[in-house]
Amino acid sequence: MTRALRVAAAIALIVLAPVAIAAGPLYPDVSRADADIAAALQSAATSGKRVLVDFGGDWCTDCKILDINFRKPENAALLRDRYILVHVNVGDRGIDSNLDVADRYGIPLKKGVPALAVLDQDGRVVHAQKNGEFESMRRMDPQSVNDFLRQWAGP
Repeated sequence: MTRALRVAAAIALIVLAPVAIAAGPLYPDVSRADADIAAALQSAATSGKRVLVDFGGDWCTDCKILDINFRKPENAALLRDRYILVHVNVGDRGIDSNLDVADRYGIPLKKGVPALAVLDQDGRVVHAQKNGEFESMRRMDPQSVNDFLRQWAGP
């Protein structure tokens, strides 16, 4: 592939990636939370990875910005190598669903979303955001996402 073709392909990815992200819902139907977490834990048990549970909703701008930060190369590599990411939908128009799931993992949804919980392969909470740490993601330094992923990646 020529340099010009590589540059054109890279530009196309940069231009089209936000469209691809926006094309479908980020957070699955609220009814899938328990099954998705169970599947992630099963996969974690065989892969040795941790499970990163992202509580949020498609209506949440800060949740979308967090996801954009997850897709940055330095974060995407960490996620791929060290975590299994699960998106848990907290409601289609606000925070009114999967409250029990958030409680189970120590996430106080009243502090806002996105909120993250890190689980070990056995489903034990390694870390839960308690103070709405990423609730204002649009005003935060994107490096905070990388710092979080590195801190809780495990051994």
